[in-house]
Amino acid sequence: MTQPAPDSLSDIDAATIAINQRMNKFDGHAQVWLFGYGSLIYKADFPYIERRPASITGWTRRFWQGSHDHRGTPMAPGRVATIVPQAGAVCDGMAYLITPEVFAHLDHREKNGYLRLSAAITFDDGSSTEGLVYIANEENAAFLGAASELDIARQIARAAGPSGPNSEYLLHLARALRELGKTDPHVFAIERHLAQLSHPGTAG
Repeated sequence: MTQPAPDSLSDIDAATIAINQRMNKFDGHAQVWLFGYGSLIYKADFPYIERRPASITGWTRRFWQGSHDHRGTPMAPGRVATIVPQAGAVCDGMAYLITPEVFAHLDHREKNGYLRLSAAITFDDGSSTEGLVYIANEENAAFLGAASELDIARQIARAAGPSGPNSEYLLHLARALRELGKTDPHVFAIERHLAQLSHPGTAG
C-alpha cells in the first residue's frame, strides 16, 4: 500500500483536529462519557472524574489503522487499534467520565485519523449511557486495512516511533484486556504471532 507523504500526514492531523473541534453533540454538557478500546484502556494521561469497565455493541477491534506519529514513522508506519462495524460483536474497553476541556488534549493525541463519534456505552453492571468514542474509519488516509494476523504481527515487530516500539502498544493492550477479564481473539492472536517472531523456536 502506498504510504501518505509527510506533508499529507500533517494535513490529515490538522483536518482531523478541526473536524473534532466542530463536534458539538455534547455542547453544554458539564460531563461526557468517553469509551476507550486501545491505549486509552491503559494510558489515561488526562484528568477524569470516574472510570468504569464498559463495552460497545456492533463494533469489533482491529489493528487496521496506521500509526505514523506515535508507534511508527511516515515511511514505516506501525499498526494500532481502531474499531470496525460487525453485527453482533461486542468490543470491551474502559469508559471515562470527563469534562469537555479534556478534549483539546485528546483531539491532539488521536489526531492521526481518529474522529469523535457518539456511541451507546454499556457498563459491566448492565447500565448504559450515550457517550463518545474515537474511531479511525477506512476513509482516513492513515488507514491500512485488513491483513492476516501474522502479517500484522510482522509489521508491528518492525515498527517504532516517538512513543516507543509498536510491539509495546500491542502487549500493553493485551495485558490490560486480561486484567479486565476480557478476551479478544484478534489481539491475542497477534500477540502469539509476535511472541513466535521474537522467539522463533517457540510454538503455541
